Formats: sequence, C-alpha cells, structure tokens
Amino acid sequence: MSHSHSTKTSWPEVEGMPAEVAKRKIQEDRPDIQVILVPVDSAVTDDFNTKRVRVFFDKAGNVAQVPKIG
Repeated sequence: MSHSHSTKTSWPEVEGMPAEVAKRKIQEDRPDIQVILVPVDSAVTDDFNTKRVRVFFDKAGNVAQVPKIG
C-alpha cells in the first residue's frame, strides 16, 4: 500500500455506497481525520476543517455526494 493515502482529500469512489461502509473506507485511508455521517439537507457549519470529512447520505442510507475534506 502506498503512502500517498495520507494526502487524499476526496473519495469519489464511495459515492452511492452505504454511508457506514464509506465511513470505514475513508477512515482506512485517512485515520488522522474525523468522519461524520450527515443526512442530506441537514444544517451544518460552513467552517473549513482540514481534519474533518462530512459524508452526506440520502434516505436510503447511501452516500449522496462525493465526500471531501472540509
């Protein structure tokens, strides 16, 4: 496994996956960041945090958009 994962900032490959599966994948790639599951249309702060990834999921529990750092 390469060390380039430490600089990964987005996860397009998890879009459409179940949110819990996507969360585990992101945490495997970047154990140094916090992964937060958030329902689509939830109110969230607009601050940028380099140690956070929000995973927005739909009513079916699947990732609704590409998760990225911020």
